[in-house]
Amino acid sequence: MKEYQTITEISGPLVFAEVDEPVGYDEIVEIETEDGRTLRGQVLESSEGIVSIQVFEGTGGIDRNASVRFLGETMKMPVTEDLLGRVLDGSGNPIDGGPEIVPDERRDIVGEAINPYSREYPEEFIQTGVSAIDGMNTLVRGQKLPIFSGSGLPHNELALQIARQATVPEEEEAGEEGSEFAVIFGAMGITAEEANEFMDDFERTGALERSVVFMNLADDPAVERQVTPRLALTTAEYLAFEQDYHVLVILTDMTNYCEALREIGAAREEVPGRRGYPGYMYTDLAQLYERAGRIEGKEGSVTQIPILTMPGDDDTHPIPDLTGYITEGQIMMDRDLNSQGIEPPVNVLPSLSRLMDDGIGEGLTREDHGDVSDQMYAAYAEGEDLRDLVNIVGREALSERDNKFLDFADRFEEEFVQQGYDTNRSIDETLDIGWDLLSNLPKTELNRIDEELIEEHYREEKSEAVEVEAE
Repeated sequence: MKEYQTITEISGPLVFAEVDEPVGYDEIVEIETEDGRTLRGQVLESSEGIVSIQVFEGTGGIDRNASVRFLGETMKMPVTEDLLGRVLDGSGNPIDGGPEIVPDERRDIVGEAINPYSREYPEEFIQTGVSAIDGMNTLVRGQKLPIFSGSGLPHNELALQIARQATVPEEEEAGEEGSEFAVIFGAMGITAEEANEFMDDFERTGALERSVVFMNLADDPAVERQVTPRLALTTAEYLAFEQDYHVLVILTDMTNYCEALREIGAAREEVPGRRGYPGYMYTDLAQLYERAGRIEGKEGSVTQIPILTMPGDDDTHPIPDLTGYITEGQIMMDRDLNSQGIEPPVNVLPSLSRLMDDGIGEGLTREDHGDVSDQMYAAYAEGEDLRDLVNIVGREALSERDNKFLDFADRFEEEFVQQGYDTNRSIDETLDIGWDLLSNLPKTELNRIDEELIEEHYREEKSEAVEVEAE
């Protein structure tokens, strides 16, 4: 381990130092300041004679007299099953007042790509207890399903609800061993107020016992935000593939992560890409998202729910745009639904889960799940179109059939999507509500559902009550 006092430049979060021997990319660095503080950093770029170092704690207090030590290894995360129930900062240090972590092993935070040949196709249902997700955009084990939100929308409340309620009902019913469920919560660039809300909720509901929380606050260095999700995912991979947990990783807010990428790119004077973001942002995000999945022969799984706030509610912005290319769908939160008091304000029409068809149906949920979802989607979409028409011609100009679809759209939002953040619905409860709503439509309009299922689940009394009310 060599020590240098050859700092030549300090620029934003970067320190440049001269060296007389090769230094490895991503190598961990310790910088000792004149006042005795030791700061950690990582080699960002290495060329002959000079290296650039990104400093996790920020470059405040560093001058040209500081000592630079290269440790000869990349950053590693100390992992152990005892991490469950712990709260760590964005660099992986305990901040909950508990004991120091005694690791079973130390793992490189960059991780190893899952061999495509060894990947198992995701098809086991995860129950979040949220009808708009379970019923219409089902999450399956090993999937990466982001939440696209906007500034001021309650995505944090939805994230906490999923963290509290997520289960694997199939294995719970079978009583299988090795089906423990764990949540890894990685927060990047959140405010102290948000952090307190998260921790209060975790402690109040007891969800912390099966969780590992990583907290990077808004006043923490932006550089640390690049490390936080990698520490979280390294912990998730250990629990999933070594300890057989089914791990749900919630990362919020990916927009803050990408802003940190842009800040560092500007400090390095890189040629910017779209809207000033680095040209390699797609690759960088893929390195994170593709760490979700299942491995053949392993009991555990890593499922990801990244959350991002779309700047200006623009879904063509580079961050949601690139995220959509990499992931298997998206859950869209809607400002209009939020203003109506719908909780959670999930708009199911632009939402999508590309793996839903493989995670529902006989043996996974109920055999009517797919048909009910398709029929509700079609009926709600028609009701939405009719709302636009009503604004022009008025409701009196609509036919009796059109009025029923208009009523369906209203009741779908008020009874199916609306459930509050403390209600945990099983998939059976979700589908029963769906049948209650569909039974308000004539049987002849249920053209996406098998006739046998209609005979089994259609509620005649609902249909008759609606007709009496109309008269």
